[in-house]
Amino acid sequence: MNLKKYFIRALHRLQKGPGYTYKELLVWYCDNTNTHGPKRIIKEGPKKKLIWFFLTLLFASLVFWQWGILINTYLSYNVTSSLSIGFKTMKFPAVTVCNANPFKYSEVKHLLKELDRLIEAALERILQPTSGNSSENASPPLDLQLWHQIPLVLIDEHDKDNPIILDIFESNHAAGGNQTAGGNQTAAGNQTAEGNQTSEGNQTTAGNQTAAGNQTTCSHQGSNNCTYRNFTSAAQAVTEWYILQSTSILSKVPLQERIRMGYQAEDMILACLYGAEPCNYKNFTQIYHPDHGNCYIFNWGMDEEALNSSNPGAEFGLKLILDISQQDYIPYLSSAAGARLMLHQQKSFPFLKDQGIYAMAGTETSIGVLVDELERMGYPYSDCTMNGSDVPVKNLYSQYNTSYSIQACLRSCFQNHMIEICGCGHYMFPLPEGVNYCNNEDNPGWAYCYSSLRSSIRHRQICIDSCKETCNDTQYKMTISMADWPSEASEDWIFHILSYERDMSTNVTLDRNGIIKLNIYFQEYNYRTISESAATTIVWLLSSLGGQFGFWMGGSVLCLIEFGEIIIDSLWITVINVISWCKGLKQRRVQARYPDAPPTVSELVEAHTNLGFQHEDGGALPRDEALPPEPGTPPPNYDSLRVQPLDVLSPDSDTE
Repeated sequence: MNLKKYFIRALHRLQKGPGYTYKELLVWYCDNTNTHGPKRIIKEGPKKKLIWFFLTLLFASLVFWQWGILINTYLSYNVTSSLSIGFKTMKFPAVTVCNANPFKYSEVKHLLKELDRLIEAALERILQPTSGNSSENASPPLDLQLWHQIPLVLIDEHDKDNPIILDIFESNHAAGGNQTAGGNQTAAGNQTAEGNQTSEGNQTTAGNQTAAGNQTTCSHQGSNNCTYRNFTSAAQAVTEWYILQSTSILSKVPLQERIRMGYQAEDMILACLYGAEPCNYKNFTQIYHPDHGNCYIFNWGMDEEALNSSNPGAEFGLKLILDISQQDYIPYLSSAAGARLMLHQQKSFPFLKDQGIYAMAGTETSIGVLVDELERMGYPYSDCTMNGSDVPVKNLYSQYNTSYSIQACLRSCFQNHMIEICGCGHYMFPLPEGVNYCNNEDNPGWAYCYSSLRSSIRHRQICIDSCKETCNDTQYKMTISMADWPSEASEDWIFHILSYERDMSTNVTLDRNGIIKLNIYFQEYNYRTISESAATTIVWLLSSLGGQFGFWMGGSVLCLIEFGEIIIDSLWITVINVISWCKGLKQRRVQARYPDAPPTVSELVEAHTNLGFQHEDGGALPRDEALPPEPGTPPPNYDSLRVQPLDVLSPDSDTE
């Protein structure tokens, strides 16, 4: 009880001034607030009071509307990009050079012998479709097992209404006139082809008939569960078919053997000069790239500190002379001749197929470099990552000890999906432990699975959503120029010297078709930094909120404190009312138990002295039964309760 009384008194002490009702509190707030508008509501006449009430309500609504827009803008976490130009000594980029041809044909010819015979026979039939003109009869029989796994067919569309499907190693079959996209025309040998392609091709057969190439991949031989790739040129179809088949063959070759069959650094890098310092193939780091075989990286920064460029200009860059040995190219695998090169950051994996450039044989290629540094803001402003640790995809390129990149993440994601769905990994991407590359012998349906997965938009979107951009990145912008090298006047002595330095022979073993000269340098030391900054900060938010509040209602932070004060006062009033209601409820419950009012002292005295003043009982007694009279009790003599005379009591006793 004491605690309850103390609590009630504390509430009354805290709630001072405004009053004990909501109306009194509201009137007190309007009369004392510093916000414009509410004070005029209670001081003006009835008409102006209504006008000021409407204006105050309107402008308060505008303030809250503007506040909502500002808060939503702040929570959207927009960024602004700024461009700044700096000047400093910069690290020379890592330079990766590869041959456009991944292997020496002389080293892999025994592995691709049957495949080459098969593609040569197919090309002969494409160019000479009539029987009797082929020289195949004199050669050993072809092994058509590879062909049946992934066949090629020609679609003759000379007659648009009746396209003819030409199976290269079987007899011709005429397709239906109005064949739909879903309809399959089955040729001899269980080879399935589509007959609804209407795009004209560039491959001309006998009789001036245009044919389009079609590549078919099925889950297993003889199955109708197939996918189709259509080409407008037989040249494209043959190249893609050969790459797919050679991938299956080379995937079974051990890595060290593939490295041996590629181009070695001492044969490929003839001369090297960095600034004024000579260098050689020993200054390059060798890695194996599935697309280009052996690649060599200069200034990768793995084993030693990255090199700095002392000055801009061609004299202070990297100069290379390369021999690509074009005469030893695989004829059906590499249709382009030259060197593939890429500039990238130190300790990053080079993805030459996406970001590399070609350098043409017989030319001197000069590459001027400009540097752009990108600085992105992290969460919550963007979904970038610092080192890839928060990316749910396992980075398969971490086995090279390279840094994270979105290209590595996308390829790792695709390889993980292929291992999960197809049961094996693709030859072009790294493998996790315990998994093998796909091949036709162990995984007959891998080509169909790979084609379906590559064309699946759903799996592609999963990888895009899972991978993140790096927050900090360096990009190298290149300005490329070329000239013939060496000139006709100097090619004789240059080829003699380079041949002697490489082969220790006076005979010329090099020619213009295999020599490439590269000059890579910084154009200038000015670098651009593109950085992101928050478009809205907490300072901007507070100033904007205060500006809107001050403009529409003439308020400030103190006005908000006043508004908070009235809310607190209203809460205290609510608590007091609740306590009063509970107290009244308790009293009503007591009155319900005792409906009559309790007797006063005089009534009690009268009841004891007057025998006739008695309450009637609820039940009447029989008349013949009379109760004996109850003797009255005189009232107590209060003076007899004193234990000492009146004159002995102290004055403080009366006060008490």
